[in-house]
Amino acid sequence: MDNKQPKVINKSGTTKLTDEAAAARENRAQREFRGRRRDNRRNRRAAEEGKKEFDTVNISINRVSRTVAGGRRMRFQALVAVGDHKNRIGVGLAKGSDVTSAVQKAERRAKKNMITINMNGETICHEVETKVTGAHVLMKPAAPGTGIIAGGVVRSIIGLTGIKNLISKSLGSTNKANIAYAVIEGLRQQVPKNEWHSSKKAAAKEDK
Repeated sequence: MDNKQPKVINKSGTTKLTDEAAAARENRAQREFRGRRRDNRRNRRAAEEGKKEFDTVNISINRVSRTVAGGRRMRFQALVAVGDHKNRIGVGLAKGSDVTSAVQKAERRAKKNMITINMNGETICHEVETKVTGAHVLMKPAAPGTGIIAGGVVRSIIGLTGIKNLISKSLGSTNKANIAYAVIEGLRQQVPKNEWHSSKKAAAKEDK
């Protein structure tokens, strides 16, 4: 038995779809369109992630105020760290009228002030102790498998580098901005092991 619906012919001789067939075709077209749009979004998101060279971490976002003639002026302050999970890292501090503008400005400053650090495998080259105003940070190299033993700010910054083993201690102020700059200064002071002897020889020559 043939269950096919009879075809309806227009006056012009073309086939006219029934209401059910037209509805089915429209539903199928909508599903195909949604699928293509979803795939385009996924492809665009994957392309954006592939182009992303640095990762960003918001260390702190604070609301600050300044007293002016008309009253208090409320703004936001953002502290942002940017790194490539290898040997490039930067920290930026900026203010903005809203959180988004403050974070974007801090991210631009962090990228502008990025440094390239020296590492000994997956740890730092040597012990270092740095002070920035009231912040006092001590960092020591660690054996493989130790992990990152550090506080919140230090852990956030070190997590954006290729350092996997580190022992750190914050001994002074708890100001996050000063701690972040102290960590960056400690990483900047790292000297590769192959340059230690040359520096000692140079110092011995100067003494002679």
